[in-house]
Amino acid sequence: MPEWVVTDLQITDRSAWERLYAGYADFYETSMSPSKLATVWSWLHDPAHDLAALVVRPGPAGVPVGLAHYRAFARPLYGSVGCFLDDLFVAADYRGAGAAQALLAELGRRSAVNGWDVVRWITRTSNSVARRLYDQVATATDLVTYDMPVQPRSY
Repeated sequence: MPEWVVTDLQITDRSAWERLYAGYADFYETSMSPSKLATVWSWLHDPAHDLAALVVRPGPAGVPVGLAHYRAFARPLYGSVGCFLDDLFVAADYRGAGAAQALLAELGRRSAVNGWDVVRWITRTSNSVARRLYDQVATATDLVTYDMPVQPRSY
């Protein structure tokens, strides 16, 4: 089993990150254009933007084989701040070997350091492989997620 090293995303990780994020988009059956990749990449390197990223490597000099995009979110009902995990993805060859656990553990550690009281994420009900891990490290809630499309107003 590799010695997993979790770090912040580095400028030099771009090609590995693009492959991983394109794989994530494929899993969720979403197109990933060069324009989308460029936008998200710019967010991840803009200190004024909320989105941040971690990558996991098999050893200190390894190429990233997994990613986690996350951000702080306000929890008004609790008067607190939490960590929202937007995207978590590990390359197929490294699944089941501890890479995702390493990313989640680091998110938990950083959340504690930042005073965030929860790490929250969503996944598809059918994502049974990932859910086996999630059920070991977190508690599924009874919340249902809705997406309301935003339509431009016509006057």
